[in-house]
Amino acid sequence: MDFELPAEHPARTTVREWLAEHPTPTPRELADAGYVVPHWPKPWGLDADPIEQLLISDELKRANIARPVNPIGIGHCGPILVMHGSDAQKNRFIPPMLAAEEIWCQLFSEPGSGSDLAGVSTRVEKTDDGWIVNGQKVWTSLAHDAAFGILLARTNPDVPKHQGLSYFLIDMKTPGVEVRPLVEMTGDHLFNEVFFTDVHIPRDAIIGDEGNGWNMARDTLDNERVTLSRAGLQWGWGPTAEDLVQVARDAGGVKDPVLKMRLVDAYIEHEIIRIHGLRMVAAAVSGRPGPEASLRKALSDPHGQKTFILSKDLAGANGMLLESGPLGADPMWWSRGFLFAPALTIGGGTSEVLRNVIAERMLGLPREREEDADKPWSQAHRRSSTK
Repeated sequence: MDFELPAEHPARTTVREWLAEHPTPTPRELADAGYVVPHWPKPWGLDADPIEQLLISDELKRANIARPVNPIGIGHCGPILVMHGSDAQKNRFIPPMLAAEEIWCQLFSEPGSGSDLAGVSTRVEKTDDGWIVNGQKVWTSLAHDAAFGILLARTNPDVPKHQGLSYFLIDMKTPGVEVRPLVEMTGDHLFNEVFFTDVHIPRDAIIGDEGNGWNMARDTLDNERVTLSRAGLQWGWGPTAEDLVQVARDAGGVKDPVLKMRLVDAYIEHEIIRIHGLRMVAAAVSGRPGPEASLRKALSDPHGQKTFILSKDLAGANGMLLESGPLGADPMWWSRGFLFAPALTIGGGTSEVLRNVIAERMLGLPREREEDADKPWSQAHRRSSTK
């Protein structure tokens, strides 16, 4: 399948003319021009359709221009502010968010709730001049760098759990907010625990209506979609199966017939996922989005694990060393990818949770019965975390 973008298009012309006037744009200039999130509505974006998004990204890539990086803010928090925030909140927070001048985090998961997002217990109580926050969050990406966060917390414990949640903005430097690092076995520090002890936040820190937090939380999770211009082959870091094949070629091939067949199998999976990605792009461009994005994680995450396990096996005895690469390749990215690979089928929803979603929302199979929810075989699929 060939997928080629048009060589000439009004969107290309506009970007080229803008880049001629701004050959080395600052992050704020990119944000003000709408090129950071062209699919967002104006004035933050350009109301760009899928093909225009791809063309803008292509022109920026040709000019070697990188967009500001603020993954949680731009990917998750910003769309909620656009949909539900007040004008004052939008004008204050969105411009520096898009320019990555203020990093954001997402305060959702808790130690006791797992993937049951509606079961959060962090409490926010109303006072005469604002709100008081007490509780704990976990697996909070970038909390140690974040200036602000979006917080899902319980404001009414006396109603059904889905109805008692509200959504807040919180300054991460507020007294009473404590961030503790969670160092991964990669040696990196991405996740954190966050504790709130009598944290006072102003009255206007709430987003939308009190008690509407569950609906906004679902909107936030819906924003964790594939971004066409940045779609990769797997979630996480490290090389791909195609890179692994190239390493084998450079080393003169693979002699062991079993390893050779495993390498062939990995490359075939790689191509299937690549073509699947092209189908997603084609469907979006033609205005026929389908279930491909929901299936992508189910395909790509196990594939990523297999690829990195194979890379260690191809290294032979050296594969038992932490810093080793396949067939003499540079070990840095391979080792990190191998250590990170176990997280692929856990983060953002376990494989079990994902298959439950596919079964219920895509295949139309019956939902899990409430009387089965507390049984051990049912609880296993719930042990996952959202950020």
